[in-house]
Amino acid sequence: MLRSRSDCGRVRRPMRHAVLLALTSLLLVTSGCKSQCRLLSEKACDCTVNSTDKTACLTRASQQDSTFNSMPTAEDEDRCEALLEQCDCRLVDTAAGKMRCGLAN
Repeated sequence: MLRSRSDCGRVRRPMRHAVLLALTSLLLVTSGCKSQCRLLSEKACDCTVNSTDKTACLTRASQQDSTFNSMPTAEDEDRCEALLEQCDCRLVDTAAGKMRCGLAN
């Protein structure tokens, strides 16, 4: 039995939707896999003055995250999470603000 082109199109269209749905799901799942420390680095990048500096900062954060051989410890994650909650870009130019964002000791 020969199939017409219209029958073939009926099969391809649902497959395209399935593939698109699968790719979208994969992106959503993997986007939530950042550590609290990575999120803190990205938040610090949000505090930069212009888009060029922000892009460079995000690139550095990504490279640093991928070059570490080990995952952050639970203690690191807890510290980064606490800093993430208190970091405020409006105060990052002050000594106290830098400490609250983990940019100073």
